[in-house]
Amino acid sequence: MLLSLLLVIAAPAFFWIRQKRRAAQSAAQLAAEGWLPPERQNTERSFPDPEADAVVAALARGDWQPAAQALAATGTDWERRSALVGIVAGEAAKDDAWLRAWEAARPGDPAAAVVKASAKVTVAWDIRGAAWAKDTTAEQFAGFHRMLAEAREDFDRAVSLAAPEDPTPYAAQIALYKGLGAPHEEMRKLWAEVTARAPYHFGAHRSALLYWYPRWHGSDELVREFAWGAARTAPPGHLMTLLPLLHWHDHLDDDAPDVAYRSVDLTIMVDAALMDVAACRPDHPRLAEARHFLAFVLTTQERYAEAVEQFRRVDGHVGAEPWAYAPEPAEAFCQVRDAAIAGARR
Repeated sequence: MLLSLLLVIAAPAFFWIRQKRRAAQSAAQLAAEGWLPPERQNTERSFPDPEADAVVAALARGDWQPAAQALAATGTDWERRSALVGIVAGEAAKDDAWLRAWEAARPGDPAAAVVKASAKVTVAWDIRGAAWAKDTTAEQFAGFHRMLAEAREDFDRAVSLAAPEDPTPYAAQIALYKGLGAPHEEMRKLWAEVTARAPYHFGAHRSALLYWYPRWHGSDELVREFAWGAARTAPPGHLMTLLPLLHWHDHLDDDAPDVAYRSVDLTIMVDAALMDVAACRPDHPRLAEARHFLAFVLTTQERYAEAVEQFRRVDGHVGAEPWAYAPEPAEAFCQVRDAAIAGARR
């Protein structure tokens, strides 16, 4: 009797110790191969971006000049300019004292103008929150619409100050139009301004995709038309093939069976996206986001070796979909990454 009782007590402890030992051995092997643990993952960026890090650090000290210099240096790289505007505007939404100093020192600076307008949109969405409309208070909606109205005026000024060929103040307004519930005709006019200047601007396409979702201001037919239209017409290397893939994932039920990830249609979409990524310029500011998403989908498809190839290129930075939606992004990233590595070894 005593022996049986001891076995009942000891057996779970034995299996727990063995499991912990195996986990430690696996972690040691991953570290030896150069893979980083969760605590060493950067959750703010999808790829190493020393320039952006330096800009944010300077803004924290109240110094706006590195931001102004970085934006000026983008030249006609509109993807990079839009990405930096988003980063700088995010900081201005927290504290805009340095932005007011920038405007005072350089009245009429187009970069400061588009950052100011974009920051107000960010503040507006922060006020509204991420809850469904039924769970959002009247006070939140009032503040939301008040800030969007101010942002619209600021965007008018940003457009008037920008270089004629610059799509940035138009692309940045897509989030404003989504919040305002702008009619389709107004959205199409804005979109024409964007694509006349940058027909394959991935950041703008990704933002516009959300506007056309049924839960915002579009429909299943319209969002499919938008995503597939861009994917079919864009030359390789512009990442547009990610749009149908993102739309597919956004509409997938949380409890979808594993077989949903191994359909012929999904495989065709993933293969097209892989070719697009391979043709993309290495310094594209959205390339790492594409790799993160492909790494996840490839793992779910049990295409482990291909997933590991993508994980190798982004390990260390996890500020991207789908990890950003997890309560612990670094843990979520490492869990899927480690599953891909284990699958590739098998």
